[in-house]
Amino acid sequence: MKARIQTAFLTKIDSIGLPIIALCWVSFFWGTTWLASKEGVKHMPGLQLATIRQFLGGILYVAYFILKKEPWPKGKQWITILILAILNFALSNGLSTWGVKYITSGLGAIIATIFPIWIVIICFFQGERVAKLAILGMVVSFGGICIIFFDYLSDFLKPEFQFGILLSVMATVTWAFGTLQTKKKAASFNPYFSLGLQMLISSFILLAITEASGTNIPLSQIPLESWWAIGYLVIIGSILTFIAFIYSLQHLPKEISSIYAYINPIVAIILGFFIFGETLTQSIAIGVLVTLMGLYLVNKSIRKPKKKKHLL
Repeated sequence: MKARIQTAFLTKIDSIGLPIIALCWVSFFWGTTWLASKEGVKHMPGLQLATIRQFLGGILYVAYFILKKEPWPKGKQWITILILAILNFALSNGLSTWGVKYITSGLGAIIATIFPIWIVIICFFQGERVAKLAILGMVVSFGGICIIFFDYLSDFLKPEFQFGILLSVMATVTWAFGTLQTKKKAASFNPYFSLGLQMLISSFILLAITEASGTNIPLSQIPLESWWAIGYLVIIGSILTFIAFIYSLQHLPKEISSIYAYINPIVAIILGFFIFGETLTQSIAIGVLVTLMGLYLVNKSIRKPKKKKHLL
């Protein structure tokens, strides 16, 4: 009897405890990757950093599954993988990494959270009706963003700051398209193997772009600080945290597994303040909370069953 109770307890811990631990890992460490990116791009081009990160991460994933003799994608699965490689990694990750070179890591993390708004807008232009809750969420989020940017009004006069904001916003648009593409045509084989292939393919795309534009610097000129940042981004950001992310998605309800999106920017802002001395004022703190509340409403409207929506 005692052995049965212990077995049941351990099973419950495994079924609930490990996914929650994975979610906590994602919530914290994906927030720290914004600081690693900021540190890395201080000393090298942002797209080159993204290229190296995705190449190393992709190679490690793919090599592991080749050794395991995992089946390779077939037919149209390659088209989906290529599209996701372009949207999620070459564009979204590449642009957000490039953008954080010109803005704070905390601000980059905040902007990255607005992608659900683009999902609603994209769906609207595809003929879907917008729920009232989504509209309310977008209005609240916009108000929060306005509060945040109140402390950055003088920075908008700087072309580099404007460029960083533009890159970061474009990254959220491509991530939204990538998210919708994943939901519609996600590959039916190992998601981890697919992830590695997307990273590897995107690294070659970025390499072609950066080499053609002549923006890369010789590897010998990349300082140790950037290599440490790349190593952190590969091991913590691209491998361990992505594994934890997919694991939490597979074992937790969507409403719970999405909590990381609200914690990541808070982690980035707080650590950015202590490590890089980035701006953290009362208005920014209030603006972040208001923005995240709006995004919560948008996310809730997206996940709500259609039959229960109040449509306009």
